[in-house]
Amino acid sequence: MAEVKVQDAEQGGGKGMERDLLSIHQKIYPRAVSGVFQNWRVALVVITQLIYYGLPWLQWEGRQAVLFDLGARKFFLFDSVFWPQEFVWLAAILIISALGLFLFTAIAGRLWCGYACPQTVYTELFMWVEQWFEGDHKKQQKLNGQPWNVEKILRRGGKHLAWVLLSLWTGFTLVAYFTPARELWQELLTLSFGPWETFWILFYGFATWGFAGFMREQVCKYMCPYARFQSVMFDQDTLVITYDYNRGEPRGARGKSVDYKAKGLGDCVDCGICVQVCPTGIDIRNGLQYMCIGCAACIDACDQVMEKVGYPKGLIRYSTENVLDGKYTDKEIPKHVFRIRTLFYTVVLAGIIIAFFVTLANRIPLRVDVIRDRQALSQESASGGIENSYRLQIINMDGKPHRYSITAKGLDDLRITTSNQVEIPALGTAEVSVTLEAGRLAVNKPSQPVFFEIKSLDDPKIMREAKSSFLR
Repeated sequence: MAEVKVQDAEQGGGKGMERDLLSIHQKIYPRAVSGVFQNWRVALVVITQLIYYGLPWLQWEGRQAVLFDLGARKFFLFDSVFWPQEFVWLAAILIISALGLFLFTAIAGRLWCGYACPQTVYTELFMWVEQWFEGDHKKQQKLNGQPWNVEKILRRGGKHLAWVLLSLWTGFTLVAYFTPARELWQELLTLSFGPWETFWILFYGFATWGFAGFMREQVCKYMCPYARFQSVMFDQDTLVITYDYNRGEPRGARGKSVDYKAKGLGDCVDCGICVQVCPTGIDIRNGLQYMCIGCAACIDACDQVMEKVGYPKGLIRYSTENVLDGKYTDKEIPKHVFRIRTLFYTVVLAGIIIAFFVTLANRIPLRVDVIRDRQALSQESASGGIENSYRLQIINMDGKPHRYSITAKGLDDLRITTSNQVEIPALGTAEVSVTLEAGRLAVNKPSQPVFFEIKSLDDPKIMREAKSSFLR
């Protein structure tokens, strides 16, 4: 069987090493880097986690602003309350997310992976904790190689304790989206979690600890399906992180005062820092690879080296294959952003988003179901007319109470002989018995359609019509 190999980074070195996929995994110690793209990554980590950790604690009109109450089968999202019958909204959000991912990938590669993917974000958080306790990448390697002593136990123990606490709080926050956060906090203080809350806090906490603390780049390389099918969304005009081999090769070390062009060398000084800072341990100089998550750490690192040696920045940069092949320049990239593929994604995505918000704006928070009384399909009334009995199940899907009027139409001389008004509390349900009466001359067929109209007296825009039949 042919031997499959991938490139990985040596522990502490700038050179690549070939290793068999079946060999024991060697931990990667990414070198810290600073720069424009690192600042963006830090900003995205802070923003996404402020939203994730803070949103369950946000109150809105006396209740949790965002809450997926599975027990009550209600989803609270600020002013809106969604019910299981409105599952189409969730489907629309998933479709928009998928098409958005396709569009961004076709335009600029794995931006999601490099800046906002939970695996990337929590790996970054865990690496910050690791650096706080164990120091930079060189100190971490040194600590890993030394025998166990008090210092190593304290540093490693402190790191893992912080990891575990962060992981458990992440699991707690996840559950707080399904059980009210304040109620969950009281359960934490009294250690009275229910069985499913306990399971999901521990399960999600363990997954966070394992994925972000230990598996890290292995999740992106071997477990993430996006890494495998991203190639079908790329083309030669996709903006990706690239190494300008025409400018950089042949690479080689040289003194700062040496005329490297006279020696036949390119701009790459072969320092290997682009490999040292890569969180997945690849060498971007070997070309685009599915293991690249698009974090741009190599761009920041290379630009710093180019600045130190006095060369132009951009040896590693966001660019396209067509630019590297000389078909157009970097300045012309914006002209090639919208092409047939991206225009198709944009039009479809824009159409779905517009339809989503238009229908959401016109959403009526009222549901009505009509059920005929099976025990008495029709009967003669005291006045000589014909009566039919119905049960109306009315669901007030709004966060406010409403009083509704009930009217009926569809037959001449059709009238309601029972109460025609009902008050339903916020998010409440009422079952109303309604009797319709019509004159004998108006009912000239065995079955004729009738329509119930339920309208809010305090908000006429909230109105539903339900169809049923009137039997002779």
